[in-house]
Amino acid sequence: MGEHHYIHRTGWLRAAVLGANDGIVSTASLIVGVAAAATDRSGILLAGVAGLVAGAMSMASGEYVSVSSQADTERADLKKERAALDDSPEVELEELTQIYTGRGVEIALARRVAVQLMAHDDLGAHARDELGISETLSARPVQAALTSALTFSLGAALPLAAAALLPVGQAIPGVSLTSLIALAALGALSARAGGANIFRAALRVTLWGAMAMAATAAIGALFGRVV
Repeated sequence: MGEHHYIHRTGWLRAAVLGANDGIVSTASLIVGVAAAATDRSGILLAGVAGLVAGAMSMASGEYVSVSSQADTERADLKKERAALDDSPEVELEELTQIYTGRGVEIALARRVAVQLMAHDDLGAHARDELGISETLSARPVQAALTSALTFSLGAALPLAAAALLPVGQAIPGVSLTSLIALAALGALSARAGGANIFRAALRVTLWGAMAMAATAAIGALFGRVV
């Protein structure tokens, strides 16, 4: 039975964690900042809903554009590599051989391996071992966009629900506490899914979330006094 590795999850896990974390932090910070300016419940909820919708769309478009750029670069490199394989197969064979010898394989064996891999799938061998492009790590723009938008919305819904259910006077501590607990849980879950240290991941995301909410609360309070 083959070993189970976490690397196969990196494509969707990165987008999911980024979306959920951003949804919680940005929406909670927005709500806390608006609440600190002494706005009524309707204003707080309006700001939260606007932040959820705008943030989800921004995450989706940002992920799609950035990952599409990565995909375009991968396609360009593969096209260039295909042309090199067609024009100079012996040069490319030697290049692959040198890659394997650089990893510690004996020269004769490295050449035999290179010959066999290129006979099976020459472009795939060079994409994987020369360019570092593989099916597992290849760019998927639509998957990244949808994952980020969905997880951002789910993350943003938590502080928004807290703001809707709590009295206006308790919005700041209630939303802050709810969001920090959610961030700690997100950090722990993402670390578990990725095989990382749970405590370190939870502490990392919670710390940054607390800093963001503290900053927006201070700005909101200052703005409220000035206005």
